[in-house]
Amino acid sequence: MAFKFLNGELFAKMFRGGVAFLRSKVKDVNELNVFPVPDGDTGDNMMLTMEGGEKALSGVESDSLDKVAKSLTDGMLLGARGNSGVILSQFFAGIANGFLDHETADVREIGNALLNGVKQAYSSVNTPTEGTILTVARESVEYAVANITDDSTVDSLFTDLVTEMNESLKRTPEMLAVLKEAGVVDSGGSGLKYIAEGFLKILNGEEIDEPEDVTSSYSAQSVDITSFGPDSEMRYGYCTELLLQLMNAKTDPYAFDIGVIKEFLETVGDSIVAYKTGTIVKLHVHTMTPYKVLEFCHNFGEFLTIKIENMSVQHHETLSKPKEKPRKKYSIVAVANGAGIKKLFEELGAEEIVNGGQTMNPSAKDFIDVFERINAEHIFVFPNNGNIILAAKQAEKIYEKSQIHVIESKSIGDCYAALSAIDFGEEDPVKIENGMNSAMSEVETGYLTTAVRNTEMNGIKIHTGEYIGFCGKQMLSSDADIVLSAMKLLEGMNIEEKDSLNLFYGKDVDKDTLDAVVSSITEKYPDIELYTLDGGQEVYRFIFVAD
Repeated sequence: MAFKFLNGELFAKMFRGGVAFLRSKVKDVNELNVFPVPDGDTGDNMMLTMEGGEKALSGVESDSLDKVAKSLTDGMLLGARGNSGVILSQFFAGIANGFLDHETADVREIGNALLNGVKQAYSSVNTPTEGTILTVARESVEYAVANITDDSTVDSLFTDLVTEMNESLKRTPEMLAVLKEAGVVDSGGSGLKYIAEGFLKILNGEEIDEPEDVTSSYSAQSVDITSFGPDSEMRYGYCTELLLQLMNAKTDPYAFDIGVIKEFLETVGDSIVAYKTGTIVKLHVHTMTPYKVLEFCHNFGEFLTIKIENMSVQHHETLSKPKEKPRKKYSIVAVANGAGIKKLFEELGAEEIVNGGQTMNPSAKDFIDVFERINAEHIFVFPNNGNIILAAKQAEKIYEKSQIHVIESKSIGDCYAALSAIDFGEEDPVKIENGMNSAMSEVETGYLTTAVRNTEMNGIKIHTGEYIGFCGKQMLSSDADIVLSAMKLLEGMNIEEKDSLNLFYGKDVDKDTLDAVVSSITEKYPDIELYTLDGGQEVYRFIFVAD
């Protein structure tokens, strides 16, 4: 059937259809690697972002378009991972803003909301790059909106949208040389196309077959009911957490001051964390009277989720945990993969390590969960991967308990240099941050891994299974011999101009290979100080940090 209007119920169905169809195509999106390395995680990042929105929908009963749109958007913002995931969440956030105060929307209003989504997606990136998901979104939306007539339907709008997405996607290699060299289209744009196709399938009344190997991310929790009986004493109160959807019928969701809730929580409990994202409030408090928290918060909205745990039941766990640390002025959070690298960063002063890296992108919520374990005025965050920076920045915008400083580190070498030079004796956090950035500018990081496809990049012919080396976005070596490829990489990095070289070897490197690489380096560069460390990292056989 043809739909002339979009309401909340239909939009929720379309969104779930988009999630389902993307889920069936995740592997296809992942395989569209820009570089011929096994870092294809764009599909996973977009899928996890969409699933965050899908989970948020489970607590929405309203048929109002604006409420449904805001709820799924808030879920996406917290679940966003990787650059494509963050951009996708911002695209939907812009759409939701376009649906503000709309119970339903006609085709032209939908078009305006889509245009607003494109605008917000572009504004979320400091330097937008054409030939990416941004281009596919912009060109398809502009095309579909330009074709709207008085006879248009929701169905025809999304038909035009999908049609142009396919055409725009085909053009991405002409806009971005790295795609053309690798012989692929943009992976983020491809993921967006699959989402839109899922929307259209729902409008057309089609069934979407999902893969059978998808499992729930939730697992049941067991409770020891023998630890708390009729004669027990309630000593530790209740750990109370909730998600609150602010409601227009009770308050102004957009102007609502989270300080109102924080002030109240201080009167009934402690260990308070409360922040607002969009029209959703998330809070955590330890209290003897959780019903008072619920009663107060209910004045402003309706609950999406509620979790109340008896901490006396968990007394044995509570006793084993250290007491809350005194609040410090500075703390450091670093993203890392590999036991050796994690240990090194901890020794250099990182208080918390977020597990992540290439193919393993933490979400904004993952960062927020770590922030909540830290008691510091200023928290410096090292994403250590270009695809993680946006998620860290999204967490920075949401979190209010501490001042978050996202250092735009794109490699473990950046982080290593910054942590080695950090001076917390400096009182001004801006000067500390400037010092970190200065240290990072002096270091170069090279990576050696295995190619997963035949291609040509930077004039270098690459064959599947060869060892390839790159620094930043520059491909510098490719050879069937791992030692020769490593030496070509180091030559391209101009390490003869450096004083020291740190070699982090991965978990798949055997002793003979390591010895051969070390021997070749010391022979060719006798004057450089060489340090080796068992990084234990995945994906990369070797990581070279030269300074």
